[in-house]
Amino acid sequence: MIRIIKINKRELTIKKSYGEPNFNGQSILASNPWEYVELWLKRNNKDNEALFYWQQAKQFYEATESLPLTAAPLTAYYCFLNATKALLSVRNISFNKYHGVSGYRKPGDYHLENEIIKVKEEGVFPELCKYFGDLDTPKKEFTLKDLLRNLVYIHRAYCLTYTSETNKEIFIPINRIYFVQEKDSNVAWCCIEIDEKYTGADTERMLKNDFERDPNFDENFVVRSNSSFEWDGNKTMEDEKFITYHKEIRKNLQYIAGTSSRWYIKRNDIDESICLNSLSITFAAMHRLSELSRYNPLVLREHLDSEQNWLLSEFINSAPYQFIHEIASEITGEEFLVPRRGL
Repeated sequence: MIRIIKINKRELTIKKSYGEPNFNGQSILASNPWEYVELWLKRNNKDNEALFYWQQAKQFYEATESLPLTAAPLTAYYCFLNATKALLSVRNISFNKYHGVSGYRKPGDYHLENEIIKVKEEGVFPELCKYFGDLDTPKKEFTLKDLLRNLVYIHRAYCLTYTSETNKEIFIPINRIYFVQEKDSNVAWCCIEIDEKYTGADTERMLKNDFERDPNFDENFVVRSNSSFEWDGNKTMEDEKFITYHKEIRKNLQYIAGTSSRWYIKRNDIDESICLNSLSITFAAMHRLSELSRYNPLVLREHLDSEQNWLLSEFINSAPYQFIHEIASEITGEEFLVPRRGL
């Protein structure tokens, strides 16, 4: 027998923040997180550098909104760069001035797989990856195409762009995420209820490395983590082992920011699945586009005039909004939601 773990009558669930999530906090309703994060930095006596970086990120964000697609990646990237510096400063992570990522183009047609992103040993980007516990594998180069494929908020655009690919869908929608505990012990684990359209043996196969079907649930299709943790009341939320467990689960998940958070679990049974946090992926992809915007704008125009036009347009237009909402949660540990607008 099992029971669902609740804190203050609310189900204990996964949080958006990877590093220092506030499990007791309530969602922050804000049309954008700029002002809230600025106030949070001031109230929590964070250093002036973090506040400066955050304010400069906002300035680049506002500039991006008025630029065409051939120019927007440049200011969007510098928005990401400064927001990332704010996060690293808040977490007291030292970093040098270098970007830590570069790119080059393979000879050939104007295809996204010919745009290569290379990770360097030092700089802002490697520190961001280390913060999320990424880059444990020796792979240091990625194609722009593969990076974009691994972002849930543009994944539909990717699938409709590359219609001939098999196994192109790598995100499975989730209805509910919660933690359960055996009634007669302290053993607990994470349960994920899969959207009914994606139930079945195929989903079990896609997630087999980290999850398995939970036999405790008959009516809904629920998978459970292959690992567990010990739950001993509310104090466990501050326990290092639970924080580590939360990070382990969080690595498999992405969400789309908006009026409600729509969560997705990432399949891990294909080579194209990149083991980087969505913030790191967005940072790296936008850096490559910013290089093209600055040094090779005619190449960027060729990409935007190609069959990948819609995918690139969706990324350039959507990434700033998604990135800032994600990194705002990472800085503060809070959950951000956009309030619904009346008619």
